[in-house]
Amino acid sequence: MHPGLPSTLTCSCSLMSDLPTPQAIEPQAIVQQVPAPSRMQMPQGNPLLLSHTLQELLARDTVQVELIPEKKGLFLKHVEYEVSSQRFKSSVYRRYNDFVVFQEMLLHKFPYRMVPALPPKRMLGADREFIEARRRALKRFVNLVARHPLFSEDVVLKLFLSFSGSDVQNKLKESAQCVGDEFLNCKLATRAKDFLPADIQAQFAISRELIRNIYNSFHKLRDR
Repeated sequence: MHPGLPSTLTCSCSLMSDLPTPQAIEPQAIVQQVPAPSRMQMPQGNPLLLSHTLQELLARDTVQVELIPEKKGLFLKHVEYEVSSQRFKSSVYRRYNDFVVFQEMLLHKFPYRMVPALPPKRMLGADREFIEARRRALKRFVNLVARHPLFSEDVVLKLFLSFSGSDVQNKLKESAQCVGDEFLNCKLATRAKDFLPADIQAQFAISRELIRNIYNSFHKLRDR
């Protein structure tokens, strides 16, 4: 989808309106309620939407994240990763804090999109199992970003995957400096309301009722 909160809400509401109430949920019902592919497609000519197949997204890039030998700091050992991108034909070294700044810049530029979450940082007592689990999570994170239709074309991603200098965090921050979020800079932002469905308020009402039912069901389960 292209920029903006309205488009995202529209899609969410249309999906939520098809779900059964919590009291009626059964395993068979869940399978039957999955929308058919035709239901997921929006009307043609809507510039707020992008259409890509899974294979097209996967082909955008494949990023590898591998551990490199630990380097001892003044007090603590620092875990570093070798991040390699097929698309940019690059191989750079990154630390966990570099991933944190990278994600922060994405959140700054794309506040209305679902930026993937990072694995937690453990300050002390990080064993090999934790370090390996975090490496896999970082790999998932960067591949999701590298294959996203909008994130993959942003300069922040290119910097993160190809800049080989020692001050990558400053470079990432400079790239987002004085740059507003996606919605403010988009030419379609002033026309976003034109692409909302006419029954948007009715869809919101259905969604609110669904959320209220789920909330009440959880409270009943807790009391029991």
